[in-house]
Amino acid sequence: MSALTDTLAARTPFSEAQVEHVARLVGEWQLLSDLAFSDLLLWVPVALPAAEAADVPAFLCVAQCRPTTGPTAYQHDQVGVVLAGDRIAAMRTAFVEGRIFREVDPDWDGDLPIRREAIPVRFGEEVIAVLGRDANLASVRTPSELELAYLQSAADLASMIADGTFPSPGPSAEEGTGPRAGDGLVRLQPDGTIIYASPNALSAFIRLGVTGPVLSEPVDALTGTVADDPFDASDLAVAVAEAIDGGHPASTEIEGGGAIILFRALPLRPRGETLGALLLMQDVTELRHRDRQIMSKDATIREIHHRVKNNLQTVAALLRLQARRVSVPGARTALEESMRRVQSIALVHETLSVSIDETVDFDDVVDRLLVMLSDVMGSADRVSVQRAGTFGVIPAEFATALVLVLTELVQNAIEHAFPDDQAGAVSVGAERDRGELRVVIRDDGVGIPVDFDASKTDRLGLQIVNTLISAELEGGVQFRRATPEGGTTVTVTMPTARRAG
Repeated sequence: MSALTDTLAARTPFSEAQVEHVARLVGEWQLLSDLAFSDLLLWVPVALPAAEAADVPAFLCVAQCRPTTGPTAYQHDQVGVVLAGDRIAAMRTAFVEGRIFREVDPDWDGDLPIRREAIPVRFGEEVIAVLGRDANLASVRTPSELELAYLQSAADLASMIADGTFPSPGPSAEEGTGPRAGDGLVRLQPDGTIIYASPNALSAFIRLGVTGPVLSEPVDALTGTVADDPFDASDLAVAVAEAIDGGHPASTEIEGGGAIILFRALPLRPRGETLGALLLMQDVTELRHRDRQIMSKDATIREIHHRVKNNLQTVAALLRLQARRVSVPGARTALEESMRRVQSIALVHETLSVSIDETVDFDDVVDRLLVMLSDVMGSADRVSVQRAGTFGVIPAEFATALVLVLTELVQNAIEHAFPDDQAGAVSVGAERDRGELRVVIRDDGVGIPVDFDASKTDRLGLQIVNTLISAELEGGVQFRRATPEGGTTVTVTMPTARRAG
């Protein structure tokens, strides 16, 4: 839709509201194209260069829709075509007079006969564009009952476009989605009784459990007898009544007989006359079953993350208890560092246990990690540790490795940058750009030695950092003194895209 709105903004004086109306029409017009067995072309008036200008405006095709129910009238895309002169007589009539104009004789495009119809697109009191309805007549035959019902419904919707009552005002979450004409179409009288049901619609009713006749029956009574949940049938009755009154209700699903059918009701009020409503039906049984399976799998995965988090917290608690019983300072330090690493991994699993996505809002993880490190290292009263910038959402496959890297680097800064209980500050900055995450850990402590080489260190924590960044995060790390007087800056860079395969 962005290409359409960009074109309208560049080539027309449309207001934002007018652009939104045209965009809604294009979002809904596949239904009209299928019902009319015709290509739909959206034409907007444009000014020609002065050398080509005439007394009447030209028309630019900004969008095209082909029918799925019949042959197209155009083998080549018409978007971008500009028409002027005698070829726009029908469009000019529709645009100026605000009425539907249908050419009497077909227009021959080579050996292909095309019947053209121009429908004014009204917004408020003004006609802002013209909808061309062009039908390929090469295979014309006596229409069936289905085709007659389709064509009559298409004519009613076209009149509503000319009236400015279709599509409905306001944003729609169903544009371009939901049931189509070929999925199942029912035409309702103003009292809600069915006067026509397509073969696919009849099949959908049968799958719901309807065994008796459908024609001349109220649709709410039919569904009320077979719906597993009577409230669903009640919702459909309300939606049908709202559509008959000219409203545009949301779609409703009814489950019955082991099937799930999606219903969408559209008003039929051409020229302000209440003719009833169109009811589109789509069997979404398999789709909903897959949705439920996915939801069940998601719930299982979240439960696994929750249990892993609990187990890791238990391990961390055991390490803490063991550290308190160890009298050797070096062994106690090793156990405490291991405890902090386990706790940081538990933070990631805790986040994933409440998420439906395999992604992590890493800002929340980092904020809790920094609080946890300050508390367990007893440095909160002298070393300020804060996050700057935003990590955003990152794939879960990167989260564990990254949180371990941050644990080691922040812990290293708190422990070594401020000897003899000095006060200071550590910041964890993050910024994203073009698929890359850049993390900068800064401290204002004593600074690393001038000849420091992180790749040759014998410290376990930094060895873990180097291994995780190169092997798991596929990134790089750089250590440097912030100033000659002191301070350290560690920069970690890594891609943010998921790994292929």
